[in-house]
Amino acid sequence: MLEHPLAFLPFEALMAGLLFLCFRHALPFGAPALLKLAASVVFGILLEWATIEQLDAYRYGTQYLFMIDTVPIAAGVGWGVILYSAMYLTDHTNLNPWLRPVADALLALNIDLAMDAIAIRAGMWNWGEGLEHDYFGVPFENFWAWFWVIFCFSLSYRICYRLTIKYHVVLAPIFAIPLGVIGVLITNRVIVSYVPETYALAVIVSVLSAALALVLYNKPRLLPSKIDPLAAWVPLSFHAAFLLLGISTGVIFEHLTLVLVSLAMALTTLYLHRAILFKD
Repeated sequence: MLEHPLAFLPFEALMAGLLFLCFRHALPFGAPALLKLAASVVFGILLEWATIEQLDAYRYGTQYLFMIDTVPIAAGVGWGVILYSAMYLTDHTNLNPWLRPVADALLALNIDLAMDAIAIRAGMWNWGEGLEHDYFGVPFENFWAWFWVIFCFSLSYRICYRLTIKYHVVLAPIFAIPLGVIGVLITNRVIVSYVPETYALAVIVSVLSAALALVLYNKPRLLPSKIDPLAAWVPLSFHAAFLLLGISTGVIFEHLTLVLVSLAMALTTLYLHRAILFKD
């Protein structure tokens, strides 16, 4: 598949910039926030490597400058900043702490629904199934994986932070990494090996729909506290970057639906973060 040069270096630069913004945001909060951010990035790199080794379902493009084995560092950073910003946002909502990992995962899915189909057309990674397979070339199982990646780390971190009374600041991020990866590998295996292929889409849609319904049923709202715009700038940066990539390379115009989905997901992000971005 053709690899567009415009896709790689700008993506790596964007991830470096977002990591810096998250680091600057975490700095005043000290060790808990800094270690959570670092653990999120390490988790992102490790889960990518483990998933590729487990399933051999996709491969990254060849033009990334910084790689660890088969994984671009920028991919791990992407997971890290998405996790950090989503968890920061949901920690400032009225949602029950045990429901926040579900909301975190849904916020991440909002990004990937617009990103993945454009990324594979730009050659950033390749599912090897052709561009008309499932969701514009992206296997439906990918969205299952995205949900559980975010959910598993977020839940593991939150549980460990609450349970490890002594040294919880250090132990929570340390334990969240392997627990999160194990959770991802288990859910990967479930959808690939134990759910019949003919029922996979129904299972995926049912689980994600139930998650969305559960969050909406609890009427999430932001708490009346000052929330840093970082919570909005991270997802909006992903949306803007992949919209620009799709337009500049022309790949987004291969399907009108890609344009509509990208715009819809970006507008959804604007709506969800409107109270942060458009303060009185």
